[in-house]
Amino acid sequence: MSRTENGEYREVDAGKASVWSDRKHWLWFPFSFTKYMVQSGRIYIGSGFLSSREDECLLYRITDITMTRSLGQRLCGTGTIHLNTKDRSTPVIHLENIKRPTEIKRMLSNLIEEERIKHNVVGKEMYGAVSHLDSYEHDMDIDDMDDHDGH
Repeated sequence: MSRTENGEYREVDAGKASVWSDRKHWLWFPFSFTKYMVQSGRIYIGSGFLSSREDECLLYRITDITMTRSLGQRLCGTGTIHLNTKDRSTPVIHLENIKRPTEIKRMLSNLIEEERIKHNVVGKEMYGAVSHLDSYEHDMDIDDMDDHDGH
């Protein structure tokens, strides 16, 4: 289950195909209990065998993407993508040792931009600028000062 923006809970659409999924790799083998998936405007990270954990982040909440590749990762065709987010529970997401990291980074960047446009998210909402009410009150204060000056 996941929680929507208006606070309602809904089942993750298991029938809907994911845009991308992969596992954390060891060398070039995907022998890991860490899984990554992008579906329905969200990124999911599942990990664990005996006890498990699943993290979820809305794509439009991702603010920065960085890719790193060590020599060993380059030899094995893998890399790590670091996602800085505005999510409180997971401010940084690491997609470790994934296949085709350059291609996946570009794909994620495009999906993030599409989600921002879809949800009408602009820069000041992402980077913590003054809210629209604060700017309205600020404009009112300036107008009030002009009235007192006789203009």
